Amino acid sequence: MSPVSDLNNLYFFAKVVECGSYTAAAEALGLQTSKLSRRIGALEAELGVRLLNRTTRKLSLTEAGRTFHRHCVALIAEAQAAKDSITQTLASPRGLVRVSCPTGLLQSGVAEMLSRYLEAWPQVQLALDATNRRVDVVEEGVDIAIRVRVPPLKDSDLAMRTLCPTGMVLVASPSLVRALGEPQSPDDIGRMPTVSMTSAGDRHVWQFRNAAGRLSELAHEPRLKTDDLYTLRQAALIGVGIAFLPEMLISQDIADGGLVRLLPDWGGPDGIVHAVFPSRRGMVPAIRELLDFLVVCFSEQQPSQST
Repeated sequence: MSPVSDLNNLYFFAKVVECGSYTAAAEALGLQTSKLSRRIGALEAELGVRLLNRTTRKLSLTEAGRTFHRHCVALIAEAQAAKDSITQTLASPRGLVRVSCPTGLLQSGVAEMLSRYLEAWPQVQLALDATNRRVDVVEEGVDIAIRVRVPPLKDSDLAMRTLCPTGMVLVASPSLVRALGEPQSPDDIGRMPTVSMTSAGDRHVWQFRNAAGRLSELAHEPRLKTDDLYTLRQAALIGVGIAFLPEMLISQDIADGGLVRLLPDWGGPDGIVHAVFPSRRGMVPAIRELLDFLVVCFSEQQPSQST
């Protein structure tokens, strides 16, 4: 059975019953009495039953009308509850937020940031997808996807907000440096094993630039190729190969001596940690507040990024 073609007619019918007359209901609704009468007549015609007994003195419900009226009242109450839930959601951060984030970033501080956010807003729930694959934000219903990329970023219909810049640093384990010697120029990297992020093509190329602006490129064949930053970090710590990693990910390893920074006079392309989300329009407070919170948290981390 097909649904009622115009749900407004259910509301009009319930209003007529509540007010006891077409005239009073029409005044309450801001409609002409004749128009309201036609709408109820159209509803009865669509349903194939009479809902109201009409006399010159009063209106009364038929048996079918009483049954139908109970359902109309319940439907209107559910509609009001749905509206109230949205009003509450827009009043302050609350509800479910779906977040996607690479494991390496989570272990570099984002996990703590998300926990602090939940502590600050007890009526918010997070569904966190810890993954290194590139999620389809719209298709998979993700509210915020946190990513780290090296510009230029690919064009996208998604909205984006920069969380912080992060320099890309060339590092290796002390044991690997002792075994193979410390490289003095980008060309020296060619004789050493590497581990690298998975490339879109078959060719892996690292770019270096010195203080004078000289650009150097190194094509290499990594021993390990992966889209997981944490796995690359672990491989570098163990001594599998040299890695080009975001500074925020390995700054503590350098400070602790677990990794050695190579070619300090040659910098790599800067990356940015950023969040992508479907749209800026209609953003509920829980999502907007989380974006603002992440920006503040990342800015607080910046002084500790220098090595």
